[in-house]
Formats: sequence, structure tokens, C-alpha cells
Amino acid sequence: MTKRPTAAEPTRRTLTFPAVHPSDRTPPSALLSSVADLARSILACKSGRFACNRRNAAESIRNVANLLIFLEEVVVPTPPPPRAPGSVALGLSELHLELRKLQCLLEDCARDGARAWMLVKSERVAGQFRASARAMATALDVLPMEDVGVPVEAREIAGLFVRHARKVRFEVDVDDRTALSDLKSILSRFECGIAPERSALGRVLDYVGVRSWTDCHKEIRFLDAELGFEFSSVEKREVEILSSLMGLMCYCRCVLFEVVDIESNRQSNDEHAIKVLDHVNPDDFRCPISLELMVDPVTTVTGHTYDRASIVRWFRSGNFTCPKTGEMLASTELVPNAAIRRLIEQYCSENGIPFAESARKNRDITRTVLAGSVAAEGAMKMLASYLASRLEVGTGVERNRAAYEIRLLAKTSIFNRSCLVEAGSIPHLLKLLTSRDSSIQENAIAALLNLSKHSKSKAIIVKNGGLVLVVKVLKYGHKVEARQHAAATLFYLASIEEYRKLIGEIPGTIAVLVEMVKNGTSRGKKNALVAVFGLLMHHGNHRRVLASGAVPVLVQQLKSSDREDFVIDCLAVLSSIAEKSEGTSAILRASALYIIVGVLNSSTSRVGREHCVTLLLALCINGGAEVISNLVKSSSLMQSLYSLLSEGTSRASKKASALIRLLQDFSERRSCGSLPAIFQQEQFVHAS
Repeated sequence: MTKRPTAAEPTRRTLTFPAVHPSDRTPPSALLSSVADLARSILACKSGRFACNRRNAAESIRNVANLLIFLEEVVVPTPPPPRAPGSVALGLSELHLELRKLQCLLEDCARDGARAWMLVKSERVAGQFRASARAMATALDVLPMEDVGVPVEAREIAGLFVRHARKVRFEVDVDDRTALSDLKSILSRFECGIAPERSALGRVLDYVGVRSWTDCHKEIRFLDAELGFEFSSVEKREVEILSSLMGLMCYCRCVLFEVVDIESNRQSNDEHAIKVLDHVNPDDFRCPISLELMVDPVTTVTGHTYDRASIVRWFRSGNFTCPKTGEMLASTELVPNAAIRRLIEQYCSENGIPFAESARKNRDITRTVLAGSVAAEGAMKMLASYLASRLEVGTGVERNRAAYEIRLLAKTSIFNRSCLVEAGSIPHLLKLLTSRDSSIQENAIAALLNLSKHSKSKAIIVKNGGLVLVVKVLKYGHKVEARQHAAATLFYLASIEEYRKLIGEIPGTIAVLVEMVKNGTSRGKKNALVAVFGLLMHHGNHRRVLASGAVPVLVQQLKSSDREDFVIDCLAVLSSIAEKSEGTSAILRASALYIIVGVLNSSTSRVGREHCVTLLLALCINGGAEVISNLVKSSSLMQSLYSLLSEGTSRASKKASALIRLLQDFSERRSCGSLPAIFQQEQFVHAS
């Protein structure tokens, strides 16, 4: 039997062949069975699905069919003949290795998303087919026919296979060369700033099997992933051609395909996800606690990996054992498992499985400051002008489509944002925010959100009356998603001091954000919270945040949320609020003191613990003796503070040291009946 695919296999990069020889301990009879199974799986491939090298693929499949006839006639004696047991195992092992490589190659030729890339690599692919055939012929030469009971007719078939494999040239198809020439001509036109003919674009895409918006989108996602790999390599040899293909596919997706088959694509993705998980061992990527695909995998001191939200919830429930082994944990420290996280991301990307966006939040997009190639630069500039024109004079459907494409293009590329801003898309998108069509409004505000990350965009948005329009969407947006995007847009706009003031002065803005923190979706809560944090950086907004009732809402979120990233953001906002005495009073009235101590004791995040100690120190300084006396009573607090001295960030260590001195000084002075001036303030408030 062929081995069951492991979870790591879907992460294999195109044109890499991680096949290995079977174990030396595998009996020859089992090896023979596995080799035959591999051959049968290759025969199931259909050459018509291949993007290029169709003739070479078909030839290779025919060769394997002849090989299978031979394999089915082979009988390995048990035990194998003593004269040459090693030769039998060696020959079968080599066949297994080469068939597995051929299987990978055929998968790549038929791989959705990699079709244009395989055309560009058609010369290399042809060479791989050639090498595969020669290697299998050599493996048959090694196999001792007389020791495995091969009939004469089968030996003749093997001989025919060997001679044919060494004779066939496996050249690049003539049609492949023509299509590749057309592709290079299109890229050359982009380099010169000349728009290619639609017929030429359609001809190349049709040849490789890219015939819909979804097909094109898969190509873009694949190329983006490959670019990520290339930028992490030392040579970066393929960056230019990958970037050029990326620009081409983005251009084609917007210009050639009128129908954006989003919903059908999402549905097929969901179905495909279930199908894939049925054939791949899910335990590698599923959290042992929640049994869901992990979003933020972390590893405990026992070496087992869990989703962060699940294991944190486990700890907060008072469990300090390993969920899988029951072993008592020496520490609750969690180490991010970056390797597993990358595998899950690639697995989901290659198999069309929706993956939580939070798992990509730390993705480095600085590589997208430049286009990557002259062709990619030309393609994106032409595309940006095309989309801006559609926004300005297109029909309602065309404007919605343009807004959606801008939303996608601006999400992960700094260069794309620059081109779209320079093309004048922002004023047209702002006009769409008042649309009665919920889809148009959502796509427009999402596009503006992604463009607002660009340095020049904020002034353009404000100059064109965008602040009021964005706030209106925040308050009255047709869909929840639109309101969430509006909150996030305000966060980016609030990075400018002048705009923080203007946003805060728009009546009801902060109150709506606080309401979203309280009752919104997970994403809505997050977006609204960071927006409030940004607005707090303007001193005039401090009282507005307090007046909106933000503190009780934030304290409740600390108590109820299972998401550690969200708890950290709540602590950051509370720390900012506590910097003023009015904020301290509000926090203490909300009975937050011991809740904060509890979060400090249970948190596994260094940043979260830093926010806790910063917040506690501010409460002590502004709250005075009664706050400090309550903290002194907490038996677990000092242990957490001392651990921060050695395990926390440098800032957390300094804050913890200051708080420890404050608490110890208070205890010593109280015991001798003398309190320093800081403890004799009149502004004490009750801390329950």
C-alpha cells in the first residue's frame, strides 16, 4: 500500500520533490505492492488537466502503464533468494522513489493556481520528465529478474520499457513554446507602458486553463505565496518573473473577467476543506482541546501544541496540567510555534480553506513597497487607472466590481496602494459610502480601509469630507461588516494628531465605538477597541471616552473574553485611561483591581503582563494608599511581579521593580506608623 499522505505534504512547493527511499526494513514483497499502488495512482491522472507539457505527461503515463504490466507479473519469493536480496530491495526502492517523484511532477502540472508558473518553467518540467524516465530505466536494470520469478514475456516488456525510456527525448511542446512566447510579449508590453490586446491575454490564459475570475484569483494567491518563499531565500532569483506574472494576473482578473464568482468560490472552498481533511490526518493541525484548525499555535513546556485561545482558557479555568498527558506543568509559558503556523497557513492556502485573518496579522508586507519588476509596475499603474475610471463613470455593477478589486489589491501590497491613491480612486470611493446598495457600501469602505494605511491617503480622505462619511457608515452602515470596516478606518485616520481631535469632536463617534466593543462581533470588538485606543492619544478625547461608559465595558471584557489578544488590547486602553486621576477613579469604581491582578497571574503573554503591571502602577500612583493597601493583601501578586523581573520585557521589568518597591515601602512605613507623601493624598477612592 502507498503511505497515507501526511499533513506536511500539501505544503510542498511546486517543482520540489521531497520523496525519500522507503525504509531499509521494508520487506521486498511490501515494497513491490507499494510500487504497484503508486503506478496505479499515476495512471489515474488525466493529461488533459495539465497546464503544459501535456505530451510529455501523456508519454510518462503510458510508460508507467507498461511498467505496471511488468510489476503485476513479478513475484518476490518469501523469504527472498539468499544470493541477492539487496539487489531486489534496491531495485524496488529506486522505482518507488522515482514513481513518487513523477507523481509529484504530474500533480504540479495539473495544479490549480500554478498554471502560468508551470508554463514559464516548461523547459525545466520537460527535463524532469526526461530524468524520471531515465532513472526508472536504471532502476529496472538493477532489479535481478532471475531472482523475482519474472516470466519471459514480462522481461521483454521490461526491456522494451528501458529502451523506450532512454530513447524518448521529452522536448518542450511546440504549443507550449508558442504560448510562452505570447506571454513574454505581453510582459514586454507592460514594461513599455502599453496595454496588451485582450485577445492575446485571453489566448494565453485559455491555453493554461485559467478561464474564470476564481481561476485567476488562485493564480494570484499561489504567486504571492511563492514570492514570500523567494524573498526569504538568499538568492531571490525568481522574484522578477514571479512579480511580473503577479502583475499580469491581477490585470487579467480585473479586465478580462466580468463575473466575480465569489459566493460559489467560498462554497466550493468550504466543501473542499471538508474533503481534504477527510484524506489528511487532521491531528497535526487541529487543537487537541477544541479540535478546530489552530489559528495561533503555541507549544507548552511538555512539547505539545495547542491553539492559544484554547490553552489560555484551560489555564484560566484553574487547570495547570497538560491536557494531552495530564502531566503537571512546571510553567505556563507558551512559545509560539511559527513552523506549525506557517504549515497551517500554506495548507489552507493551497487547499482553498478559509483561514482566520488573525493568523496572518504579523505578515511582513514590506517587500511590497516596490513592484518587483518593471512589467509588474506597468501592469499595476494601468490597472489602477482603469479601476479609477470605472469608479467614476461605470454603472452601479461596474463601480461595485471596481471597489471590490481595489479592496483586494490594496489589502497586502504597499505598491498597489500607492498606485491606486495616485490614480485618484479615493474621492470616488467616498461617494459610494452613501450608496443604498449594501454590497457597494461594504466594498467601498473596505477599500478605503486598506488604502487608509498609505501615508498620502489620510489627507485625501479628510480633504474630501471623508471623516463624516466614515462615521456615518460606523453609525448607520447597512451591514455589520461595513460598520466594522469603518471602525478600523478610523483607527488608521487617528494616527494623525489633528484627525484624532476632529474624529472625537464628531458627536456620538466614541459612544458608538464603545457600544461596538460591548456588543459587536469578534472583529468588530477588536476594530472598535483599537480605534478608541488611537483616539485616546488626544488628551481632549479622554473625558469623552469616560463619558461614554467605556471603563465598565472594558472591565467586563477582561472578565469574559477568551481571546488573549483582545484582553491585551483592553489592558492597553485601560492603561491609557489610568494615566489621569479621573480614569483611575472610573477603573476602581468598576471593581477592576483584583480582576487586573488575576489577569496578571494567569496571562501567558509578555505584552499582556506588561500592560497589567503598568496599569497597576498607575492605579497606585493616582489612587493612593487605599489602592496600595488592597494590593499588599494579594498573596499571589508579589510572585507574579518577581517573575516579571527576570521573564518580562525590559519595560515590564522596570515597572514591576517600581511597583515592588512601592508595595514594600508602604508595608514598612505602615508597620512603623509613618507614610510617605504619596500615600497621604486626598484623592483616595474605594477599591473593592
